[in-house]
Amino acid sequence: MLIFAGLGNPGARYAHNRHNIGFMALDTIARAHRASPWRSRFQAEACEATIGTEKVILLKPQTYMNESGRAVGEAMRFFKLTPADVVAFHDELDLAPAKLRIKLGGGNAGHNGLRSLTAMIGNEYRRVRMGIGHPGDKALVHGYVLNDFGKAEQPWVEDLCTACADNAALLASGDDAGFQNKVHLFMDARGHGAVKRLGEKAD
Repeated sequence: MLIFAGLGNPGARYAHNRHNIGFMALDTIARAHRASPWRSRFQAEACEATIGTEKVILLKPQTYMNESGRAVGEAMRFFKLTPADVVAFHDELDLAPAKLRIKLGGGNAGHNGLRSLTAMIGNEYRRVRMGIGHPGDKALVHGYVLNDFGKAEQPWVEDLCTACADNAALLASGDDAGFQNKVHLFMDARGHGAVKRLGEKAD
């Protein structure tokens, strides 16, 4: 069994914020894999799905971003899982828009959701880093992540979430490299390879 945890803030006010792309990814995965209905559990909205051969608990903490670890820790203890069984989906300022990387452990780069997870469950969990780009000035970061994606960004946001859902079985089986590669191929095929961060050349 695994936990896929999306990081975000609860409520309609935050639903379309850049900071909530983790919630958006989980919603898309839940639909694609015919998950059970969402219900309140573990201080979160939770549902269950079979993804590939794995049973996966999908979790959207309702504690606000900086307390995300409380919900994930509670679910992890209930199911007697370890940090290695947790995959966190989150926004990543240090990646260009539409890019995705996976990493195990490492620093939190100032991300309050990751900081909370690490404090509550330790550092050895997988992170699906979903690039949203950087506003170019550290002073602008707070407003940037708590603003909605722009209309021009919607196509790549939806496609990135779809790519995560379509290839979630690879992630569930532990094939992180395969998952990342398939997502990149999908995004390139959809024409998002040239999406770039402010002031940055496309890679």
